[in-house]
Amino acid sequence: MLTAAFPAAAFGTNCYVLATGRGEECLVVDPGIGIEEQLREVLTELRLKPAAVLLTHGHIDHVYSVTPVCGGQLGAYIHADDRHRLRDPLASLDPALLGMFEQQFGRAATWTEPSDVREISDGTTLDLAGLTLSVQHAPGHTEGSVLFGLDQVPDGVEDQAEVTSTVLSGDVLFAGSIGRTDLPGGDHAAMQRSLRDVVLPLPDPTLVLPGHGPATTMRQERTTNPYLQDL
Repeated sequence: MLTAAFPAAAFGTNCYVLATGRGEECLVVDPGIGIEEQLREVLTELRLKPAAVLLTHGHIDHVYSVTPVCGGQLGAYIHADDRHRLRDPLASLDPALLGMFEQQFGRAATWTEPSDVREISDGTTLDLAGLTLSVQHAPGHTEGSVLFGLDQVPDGVEDQAEVTSTVLSGDVLFAGSIGRTDLPGGDHAAMQRSLRDVVLPLPDPTLVLPGHGPATTMRQERTTNPYLQDL
């Protein structure tokens, strides 16, 4: 699986591009703030054509560029419980944060809802751009946070025994940490259940591509992540 990843211009949100190979259709996962130019460069270099946008949840740092990336032609896939966030994710932001945005980017933050939003739910199977992804609902960071799972692993992974599948974990699981539960939509008890019932059952040879920070594996997180130790 061809995989490209790069951080957004704000909050270090990871944007991922997935495809079966060069010159094919691709999926864009979590297009955050200020990713448009870098995404355009990746698509041009690899000769990729976006087929859909996948959103692990609806916080602004993961969805800010979804509408320009979709361009009125592509579907934006998000869990039904986070669908409301795409109506105006700026509404929940602190005014001071909006001011920081304008200071950093030289313009006020604006929002236009995507024209084609497609709701997904727990157990949904997506067949897009030649890839098959499973959807696992994992609330806690937001009500509609999800994991996207694939049986493939990115090209270039040397130890195929170490990783045999991939999960895009959004802000549910990070390397050595987990997503916050004190932001809009957060629920500590729900996060604990998601970690216990959704994350911990993932096989050890699963490569974890998180919403922020470096990639990791379930084997690594199961043995070292302090938030998983007592579950």
